[in-house]
Amino acid sequence: MSGPLTPSQTVGPFFGVGLPFEKGEQLAPPGSAGVMRIEGQVLDGKGEPVPDALLEIWQPGTGFGRARTDSEGAFSFTTVKPGAVPAPDGRVQAPHFNVTVFARGLLRHLVTRMYFPDETEANAADPVLNLVEPARRETLIAKHCDGVLHFDVRLQGERETVFFAI
Repeated sequence: MSGPLTPSQTVGPFFGVGLPFEKGEQLAPPGSAGVMRIEGQVLDGKGEPVPDALLEIWQPGTGFGRARTDSEGAFSFTTVKPGAVPAPDGRVQAPHFNVTVFARGLLRHLVTRMYFPDETEANAADPVLNLVEPARRETLIAKHCDGVLHFDVRLQGERETVFFAI
């Protein structure tokens, strides 16, 4: 016997309670050699902050970090810059972080990347970044701002961050 399909639905937000990770935003201790701070906001389609999102970053070397957004949709990480890594086809990928976003209203997590603004040549040759329409690549490149790297994640709307289907 078959009936109508049941639509998917989300449960939550529960990310802060269901996915705790003590000091997850600190991939490198403050004061370590080469340490940097990354700050940003998660914004919805109207440009409003998403106060209950969770972001994960992955990089070769120091690995994995997790940060929750606050009431202003803000998050931060303390880490070191990763190096270039080989792509499966043998080309070299520019230094970057893989970023996963969990937020209310999403049926599945979103996957994107954060590239560095001081890697112009490497970014221009990156095989993944080159798959993105040139006008939208800027949504994947952090900006220098008052001694930190700034990277906003826009879930929809004007200047929506590029997300990858994986």
